[in-house]
Parts: sequence; C-alpha cells; structure tokens
Amino acid sequence: MLTHTSVLLHETIEHLNIKPDGVYIDATLGGGGHASHIAAHLRGGLLVGVDKDDFAIERASVVLAPFSDNVRIVKAGFDETDYILEKAEISRADGVLMDVGVSSFQLDDSARGFSYNYDAPLDMRMDKGRDTTAFDVVNGYSEDNLSNIFHNYGEEKWARRIAKFIVDKRADNPINSTFQLVDVIRAAIPKAARADGPHPAKRVFQAIRIEVNDELGALKTAVKNFTSILNPGGRICVITFHSLEDRLVKNLFRDFTMTCTCPRDFPVCICNTRPVVKIVTKKPVIPSENELSENHRARSAKLRVAEKI
Repeated sequence: MLTHTSVLLHETIEHLNIKPDGVYIDATLGGGGHASHIAAHLRGGLLVGVDKDDFAIERASVVLAPFSDNVRIVKAGFDETDYILEKAEISRADGVLMDVGVSSFQLDDSARGFSYNYDAPLDMRMDKGRDTTAFDVVNGYSEDNLSNIFHNYGEEKWARRIAKFIVDKRADNPINSTFQLVDVIRAAIPKAARADGPHPAKRVFQAIRIEVNDELGALKTAVKNFTSILNPGGRICVITFHSLEDRLVKNLFRDFTMTCTCPRDFPVCICNTRPVVKIVTKKPVIPSENELSENHRARSAKLRVAEKI
C-alpha cells in the first residue's frame, strides 16, 4: 500500500486563508492530502484538483470522494492554465496551491525510473504522454548538453566528467536502466568525493528529471498564469524542493511587486507598472522539527506565499 504525507500541510492551509464559498485550485493534486483539507473548509465553494499523472488522479479521487459535491478534477499539467479553467468552468480563483516536485507515489513506484534506489527503465516522465524520456536524454544528448543540464539543473560539481563517462559508456551499448546509470555516475565521481554527502547520483537524477519534464519552464508559466487569475486578496502558495525552484519563485514574486521601472531621470512615469501582489512570506516557511522527524522527504521543502492586490 502506497502512502502519502503532505508537506507543510498546516502551514499551507493557514496561508491559503480559505473562504468557505471561495474557488481554489490545487494544481499538483498528488495524493490528495492538501486537497482534502482545502475541500473540508468549503461550504458552497469549489476545489479544482489538477494533475497530469493518471495514477495520482485515481488515488486522489478516492481521497476526495467525501467532498465530491465541491470538487472537480482536471487531468492536465499545471502550466496548462487556459485548459484547466475551461474544463473546470471557472475564470478566477481565490487561491492556488502548487506543491512542486516528484510525489512520494512516483518515487515509490519502482517502475517509473525516478529513483536511484530502484532498478528500472530510464523513464522519469510525470506524464506518460510526453515523448522524451530519461533514456532519450542519457543516450541521445551531446556531451556538452548533458554537462550543462547536470550543472544548471543539478548543480553537480562533476558535471563535465559525468557527461564524458556517460558518452563513453553508451558508445558500446545504450544505458537502459537506473542502476546502469548509477554505476556510470559512481565511476565518474572520485572515491574521496563520494565519501560524504548525499547519494552520488542524486543531483544527476534531479537534473535529468527536470529536463525530461521541463519543470522549470512549466513552473514559471504556471506561477505567472495562476497569479493573473487570482481575485483581489487571493493567495498563491508554492512549495518547492530545491534551490532552483525556490529561486525562480522568489524572483517571480519579487517581479510581481515592482513599481515604476522608468529611468530615474524621467520627470514622470510612462511605464504604468504597478505591483500585482504583496509578498506574505518575507522568508520561506520551512518544516518544523516535528514534521522533519516524521517525514524525511520534507527536509528541503520551502513555502512561499503571495497575495493578489
């Protein structure tokens, strides 16, 4: 039986500031943990649950069954905003939640190829309908492209060396499985560098997953689009799990607060730039020690919240 623990659950529900008759979007439905708590606060309101993973939708539908009168579920990527609004038959929202990253269901499903702890085909697609898989990236990208992905998306110190080892290895035979890839990564990283810190394959697997699913591009699009459809006073809550995501959200929220961008020597403002949101969380909200003791996967989670003006 697969289990799911929602990260920063109580903090997120509190910051959403839920109105019983409001419209809320859980753009990363996952196991339905956050969604069920949002739905429990509604009296006449609506929760729209969104996910592109069929298995996530199936499981969340069971969890949300008691609230079915107040719930609509849409199969889509969280960056497909127009499609989500059309299917849910809404135009605005009072709150949006995005819990970004790989769900525990996906990590624990050994066949999906997300984890370096299970031997599986190189896949890593959150949406099985996507064309590009981890196999395509590992076996088809040039050495330079692989190195750039590992460096930019994984912040991997040994990116260039790992990319070279992968290209050399696949020249003989394709790298088909997660464990085959782990072996190449281990061989590429000097033994002394593997002695401490996280699993040696962690950063590379993260980088490949981000590339396969275009996670940063989708995140940027979704945050912009969902912010634009919030009602005044509505809040967008974004939970991220690594520094690249957190930095992107932080910078977007900052950009949304910008006022006049005209040069200082202009006598009057001609850009008409006005702040779109106010930032609720000056610093990201992080899990409590109690939560960390119960769920080790929460250790890198950060919640940032902005409110529509």
